[in-house]
Amino acid sequence: MSTQSIETNSHAGGARRPSVIRAVATSVIGQILEWYDFFLYGTAAALVFGKAFFPIGTDPLTGTIAAYGGLALGFGARPLGGILSGHLGDRFGRKMVMTLTLTGMGVATFLMGLLPTYDRIGLWAPILLVALRLVQGLAAGGEWSGSILLISENVPASKRGRLAAWSPCGASIGFVLSTGVFMLMQEIAGSEFLSWGWRVPFLLSALLIGVGWYLRVHMDESVEFKESTKRAGAANAPLIEVLKSHPHAILQVFGLRFGEGGASWIFFAFTIAYGKFLGLSSSLVLGGLTFSMAAIVPVSLFAGYLCDKLGRKPVYLTGSVGVVLFAWPFFEMLNTREPWMVVFALIIANSLILGILEGSQPALISELFPARLRYSGLGIGRELASVAGGGLAPMIATGLLAHFRSSWPIAWYLGVLGLVTVITTCLTRETYPASERAADRAAEARD
Repeated sequence: MSTQSIETNSHAGGARRPSVIRAVATSVIGQILEWYDFFLYGTAAALVFGKAFFPIGTDPLTGTIAAYGGLALGFGARPLGGILSGHLGDRFGRKMVMTLTLTGMGVATFLMGLLPTYDRIGLWAPILLVALRLVQGLAAGGEWSGSILLISENVPASKRGRLAAWSPCGASIGFVLSTGVFMLMQEIAGSEFLSWGWRVPFLLSALLIGVGWYLRVHMDESVEFKESTKRAGAANAPLIEVLKSHPHAILQVFGLRFGEGGASWIFFAFTIAYGKFLGLSSSLVLGGLTFSMAAIVPVSLFAGYLCDKLGRKPVYLTGSVGVVLFAWPFFEMLNTREPWMVVFALIIANSLILGILEGSQPALISELFPARLRYSGLGIGRELASVAGGGLAPMIATGLLAHFRSSWPIAWYLGVLGLVTVITTCLTRETYPASERAADRAAEARD
C-alpha cells in the first residue's frame, strides 16, 4: 500500500476520535456563517446591485451582467486565497487559517451593508463593492477546503463520506439563510427595499460571524495533520511540492469541481435573473430556491453514506451525468412559467443533482492527496475550477441570454460543463476501493 493510502486510511477500523463531534459541529456552523455571507452577494447581484451600483444602459440585464462581473472577480480571488490558505494550512495547521478566513469574510460582508450607492458617490460605489468582494473571494478560497479537512482528517475512512458530507450541508444552509433573510426584508421593507431593506442581511452578518469566530478560536487542530507532520514534518514549500509530486491529482480536482461549480451557480444564482427575465415573481423563485437548497441536506448526507458503502467514484459519476441530462429539461420546465413546474425543476437540479455531487465530493477529492500537502492541493485545484466553472457561469449565462433571448445556448453551455466533470470522474481513480471497504468492515466487526 502506498504512503498516501496509509495516510488516508490510518484511522479506519474504529480508531477513537474524541474530537469528531466537535470537528463536525465547528465545520458545519462555520460553513453556515461563512457561506451565508458569500451567497448574499449572488442574491443581491440579481435583485439589487445592478440598479444600485451598476446603473448601465436601459436594459436591466446589462446592469445585472456588470454585477455578476463583480461576482466573477470575487471568484478570481479564490485561487489566490486557496494558495495562501493552503500554504499556511500545510505549514502551520488548519485552525489558524480557518479563523482568518471567517474574520475576513465577516468584515467584508458587514462593510458591504454600509456602502453608499452609485447615485451618492458615483464610480467609487462599484469600485468599493468589488474590492470588498475580492476580500470575500480570498476568504472563501481557503474556507471550503479547510472545513472539509477539519472533518475528513478527524474520522476513519469507513465513515469519511457520511461525516465529511456535513460540511457542504453547512454551505447549503447558509444559502437558505441568506435567501430567507432577503425574502423577509422584501416583505418588511416593501417599496423601501432598494433604499435600505437590502442592507439588513449584510449588517446581520456581524452577529453571526461573532459566533463562528468563537468556535474557530476554540477548535482543535486536525488529528491526521498533526500525525502526518510528526512522521514527515511540515512541508517548507507545500505549493511547490504538491505541484511537483501530485500534478495529476490537481487536474483531477479541477475537472471534478468544474461542472459541479458551474451547475451550482447557474442553478441557484443565474436562476434568479432568468426568473426576472421570464416575469416570474421574486418570491416564487427565491422560495423555490430556498426549499430546494434546504432539501440538499438529506440528499447530501445520503450520498456521503453511499460513498462509504459503494465507493466515492460511482456516486459522484451519478451526479455528474445528472448535470448533462438535466441541462435542457431544466430550462424547459422554467419556461412553462407554471409555479409547480418551476419549483419541481429547482428540486431536481439543486436538491437531487447538486445534493449528490456535494455530498460525495469532500471524501473523493480530499483522499487524492497526502495529509501534509492536502490543503494546498485542494486549494489550487478546487479554487481554479471555482473561477473557470462557477465564477464565470452566471455572467456567461446572462450574456448568452442578453444576446440570444433564449435558454437553449445556456442549456448547451451547462451540458458542456457537466460533460467535463463526467469525463474527469471516469479518469479519476477510486480512492476507497472495494478491498479497503471490506477490510474496514472486517476491522469494525472485530472491534
